[in-house]
Amino acid sequence: MAGDLSFARVLIANRGEIARRIQRACRKLGLESVAVFSEVDRDAPFVAEADHAVCIGPAAAAESYLNIDAILGAARGTGAAAIHPGYGFLSENAEFATRVEEAGLAFIGPSPQAIARMGSKIDAKAAAQAAGVPVLPGYSGADQSDDRLFMEAQTLGVPFMVKASAGGGGRGMRLVTSMRAAGEAIASARAEAKSVFGDPAIFLERYAPRVRHIEVQVLGDAYGNVLHLGDRDCSLQRNHQKLIEEAPAPGIPDALRSAMHGAAVQLARAICYRSAGTVEYLYDPARAEFYFLEMNTRLQVEHPVTEAITGIDLVEWQLRIARGEALGFAQEDVTLGGHAIEVRVAAENPAENFRPETGTITLWAPPRTVRLDSGVEEGSVVGHFYDSMLAKLIVHAPGRAEAIRRTVKALDSFAVGGVRVNLAYQRALLTHSDFASLNHHTGGLAEMFPCGWTAPVPDGESRALAALCLHLHLSPMPNTPWHSLGAWRLTEAAGQPGAACYWSDDADAPIRVVGRGARVKVILPDGPDLGVEGARLSAESLTGWMNEAPFARRVHVLRHGERWQVHVSAPDGMVIVSLCTLKGRHLQRASGAASGADTLTAPMPGAVVEVRVAPGEQVSKGETLVVLEAMKLLQSLSAPVAGLVAEIYCAPGDTVAGGAPLMRLDPEDRT
Repeated sequence: MAGDLSFARVLIANRGEIARRIQRACRKLGLESVAVFSEVDRDAPFVAEADHAVCIGPAAAAESYLNIDAILGAARGTGAAAIHPGYGFLSENAEFATRVEEAGLAFIGPSPQAIARMGSKIDAKAAAQAAGVPVLPGYSGADQSDDRLFMEAQTLGVPFMVKASAGGGGRGMRLVTSMRAAGEAIASARAEAKSVFGDPAIFLERYAPRVRHIEVQVLGDAYGNVLHLGDRDCSLQRNHQKLIEEAPAPGIPDALRSAMHGAAVQLARAICYRSAGTVEYLYDPARAEFYFLEMNTRLQVEHPVTEAITGIDLVEWQLRIARGEALGFAQEDVTLGGHAIEVRVAAENPAENFRPETGTITLWAPPRTVRLDSGVEEGSVVGHFYDSMLAKLIVHAPGRAEAIRRTVKALDSFAVGGVRVNLAYQRALLTHSDFASLNHHTGGLAEMFPCGWTAPVPDGESRALAALCLHLHLSPMPNTPWHSLGAWRLTEAAGQPGAACYWSDDADAPIRVVGRGARVKVILPDGPDLGVEGARLSAESLTGWMNEAPFARRVHVLRHGERWQVHVSAPDGMVIVSLCTLKGRHLQRASGAASGADTLTAPMPGAVVEVRVAPGEQVSKGETLVVLEAMKLLQSLSAPVAGLVAEIYCAPGDTVAGGAPLMRLDPEDRT
C-alpha cells in the first residue's frame, strides 16, 4: 500500500477516551472526524466534539460498535474516506479491515493479512520462531486431539499454561500445576475459546513464574521502513488485565533490551507490518531471558507513555502512514528521555472484588498539571454496557522515582463523585515496596496484598476537617443579617456557626463544631478536641491552622440525598467522608426506610445470566444465588441472609436496573 491515499475525513469506529484522542490527532492534521455512537452514548463528550456524528444502533456492542455494516454505512453517508478502529471492538478484526479496504476506504492500521496472522496465537508463535524471536517451549501443532494434547502436556511437564489460539484478555487460559488436572484444564479452555472467540484451537506453553510483561512499540510504513520506539513495562496486572504501565521498562540489562528491540523490528519486517503495533514479551529475570508472547496489531491503551518519552505522536503517524506517507525519521533519530507512568482510571470498587460501578458522575475534578486522556466529564453516565475504564492519567518526569512521586501526588488531588473508582488502589500499587524495588511481576498482586486490599479509612484529623469543611460550606457569609444583629441576637441559626453537629456514616455520636469567627473547636466523639484558627474554604481547598500546625487540604463538597459527601485529601490519598446534618438525620429517621436485609437486589444494571436456586430451597448466607453480567464481567450475587427462597423476581436473560429486587428470602431467624 504505497502512493497517495489522501483523505480529509476520518470515521472513528470506537468510543470514549480513545475516540477523543484520535479526534485530537485529526484536528492537528487538519482532518475532520466522524463519530459513530450507540443510543446510550448520544450525550457523550466524544460525540459532542466530533465534526460529524452518526448513531449506529442500540447500546449492545454487537448491534452498534461491532456492527460492520452500520459502520461502513456511516462512512458512506458522511463521506469519510478512512476509518480508524482505535483499540478493542473491531481493531484486530481482519474481516473488518478487509471490508474497509474492499469499500475503497483507507484502514488506519496494518494489512488484513498481518492482523489475521498475528490474531492466531499459534500462527503468531510460528511467525516469531521463523523470524528468530525466542519463544517459550510448548506445543502449538495442528493435531488438536485430546490424546495428542495430553501426550504433549506430559512431555512439557508442570507447571504449564493452556491458551486459546484466538484468545486475549485472559480468556481461554488455564494454569496447570498437576497432571491430574490437565484433562479438565484442556477441556474447559477449549470450551471457553469456542464460546468466546468462535475458535476452539488451543496450545500449550511452559509456565514461567514471576515474569515481567515487557512490550516494544514498533512503527512501520508502506515502504518497508520499520523501527522501534523503545519499550514499556506492564507487569502490574489483575486477571491478565494491565493496571499500571511505565516506559521505559526499568531494570532490563542493556544487551537484553537491545535484543528485544531488534527481535520486535525483525518480526514486524517479516510480516510486512505497517502502522503502529506492539510486540509483547515475557521477561524472566531469574533466567535473564525473554520470550515472545504475542503481537498486538493496533494502537495500545498505554501508547501515551511511549509518546511521553519519545515526543512522537503515535496516532498522528498512524494517520500519516495510512495516507501513504513514509516515516519522516530513522531509528537513530528516536531519542528516549525521562520516565513516564500511566494509571488506568476505572469505574470499579477494588475493595469489593473489583465490582464494576455504574451511575452518573457528579464530580470530576482531575489534577490540572498532568496529561489526562478521558472519555467522561461531570454529568456523564457510566453504564454497564462497555468496559469500565473511564480515563488514563499520564505523568512524565526525569526519572522513575520522581515519576512515581508525581503520579502519587496527582492521584492525591483527583476527586470523583457519583461512582466509585480505583484511584486509591492504584495509589497503593505505586507506593508498594515491591513496585519501587522492581520485585513486582505479572502474578504478584497476591504477594503484594496477601490478605486482600482494604480501602483507606479517613483518619480522625481528616474526618474533623471534613466536618469543618461542610460547616463552612453551609455557613452564611459574614455580611448576612444574622451577623449584623449585635447584642440583640439571642441565638444563631440552627446548624450554623456557633455550634453544630455532623454525623459520620451511621455513628450515634456526632462530630461537633463549636465556636464562630476565626477560632473554632472540632470535637470528635472518639478523639481529642482539635482547635482550629483562621480556617478558610475556597473553591477546592481548605486551609488554616489546627492545634497550632498549618494545614492545606484539597476538598470538594457534594450533596447526596439527605447526606453530604466531603472529598478531602488525606495522608493515604483522597478519601470521602459521608456526613449528615441534624436536619438530614431527622429526615432519614422519619423516612423509615426498610433495611431490605431479606431481599437480594442488583448492585448495578446488568443482564441476568444464571439463577441457581428455586422457590422453597434452603440457602446459606453468602451462597451464590444469581449471576449477573455487567461491564463485560460476571458478578456472583450471594444470599444476604440464611433462609428459604420465598420469591424470585428475575429469570436468565432479563435486563435489570441497578437496585432492582431479584429475590426475597424468608430468614431463618426473624427475632
